[in-house]
Amino acid sequence: MKNARLEEFRQVAYKYLGRAKDATFELTDAILLTRNIYSLADLSLSPIFRRKWPSIYEALQDSRPQRQKLMQLYIKQIPAEGRPLLAGDHTNWSRPDAVTLQERTYEHSGTSIAGNKPITIGQGYSTIAWIPEKSGSWALPLRHERITSGESPIGKAVWQLKQVCKYLPIRPISVWDSEYGCAPFLLKTASIPADILVRLRSNLCLWGEPGAYSGKGCPRKHGDKFKLNEPTTWGQAASVFEVDDPKLKRVRVSLWKNLHFRKAVTRPMSLLRVERLDVQGNQRVSKPLWLAWAGEEMPPLEEVWRLYLRRFTIDHWYRFLKQRLHWTVPNLSTPKQCERWSDLMPLMTWELWLARDIVTDNPLPWQKSQGNLTPGRVAQAMGGVFAVIGTPAVAPKSRGKSPGWTPGKKRHRKNRCPIVKKTVTPPPKEPSIAV
Repeated sequence: MKNARLEEFRQVAYKYLGRAKDATFELTDAILLTRNIYSLADLSLSPIFRRKWPSIYEALQDSRPQRQKLMQLYIKQIPAEGRPLLAGDHTNWSRPDAVTLQERTYEHSGTSIAGNKPITIGQGYSTIAWIPEKSGSWALPLRHERITSGESPIGKAVWQLKQVCKYLPIRPISVWDSEYGCAPFLLKTASIPADILVRLRSNLCLWGEPGAYSGKGCPRKHGDKFKLNEPTTWGQAASVFEVDDPKLKRVRVSLWKNLHFRKAVTRPMSLLRVERLDVQGNQRVSKPLWLAWAGEEMPPLEEVWRLYLRRFTIDHWYRFLKQRLHWTVPNLSTPKQCERWSDLMPLMTWELWLARDIVTDNPLPWQKSQGNLTPGRVAQAMGGVFAVIGTPAVAPKSRGKSPGWTPGKKRHRKNRCPIVKKTVTPPPKEPSIAV
């Protein structure tokens, strides 16, 4: 029965790959069975890839994965019980030497070299994923798309969340990092049927509800100031909760209600402060975690702060994406090829998720056995699964020998493309009219 579910998923996904679907599907299987590669052509050496190495590049040139239909296929695998937990973030595909690649931009990088700014030159990709478990490292992406030079990470994330919520039968909870903890993100997600749990930077300033109207002048929009790094402005918390966590030890969660950003008056939030305590009940050296809840009724205080801790699984997926699925290995020449290659990453992750209960742990000699298998450990055992369920891809046909480059035809160097620097243009001011 479990084999049938994975086999049906692969049959449907195979149809959604468009042209060159046979070579593209065999390419995904070769990725799952190959732990280390030095170039994209190395995947053609896999025994499961029945074509020759030029077919890999032709597949990325000709294939047209249908993202919307693939996303709907992924959503069908989400169980109906309980509210789904979504996580959003973005990462970079560093391409500093690809001077002929179009639409390269300056992207944030996790590491800085020799004291320079933590940036790199390449492409940015935005991801929204379903978090299936309360523990572990699984994150299952529903959309993983390039942020074009005319888009911002916040704008792309809002669009992706809107697309996902169209097909979810239950209102989800979405968790976001501090980059999304701003007024524009909350305003743009106000009409989306999803609750937002977002981390806030500790130097932000929020505002409370305005008092009663005095009857004179314009009614106030903002109440008292609430500055996160100034305890004198906090006032009394609406509720305080303490709990002993197995990993974090003593944790205190404080809640304030009806706060808002200065530029998002119509989007009230509940503010949470999560701090770790020592044995005597004093705050530890680690900084407190500030979270904001925007949406419908918030879950109980003892549960809601734990939801944000599940956001870090998307960071695990990014690491798995780059290290095991070889996402950043190929040096593709066009943005479209990069997008088609990137569309295969969620598909392979979902295959591993559906196979996790089928495979038997196959650790390497220096690895310990696992009970709850990670995506990497499932990938190590996928060879036996493919041998049982087979592949929907059709066997290749002989086409003869390619004539190659025409003698005497001139070769032209590709044009170098400038790096696109994103700028925020302020809206033009309306001219004042003298009365």
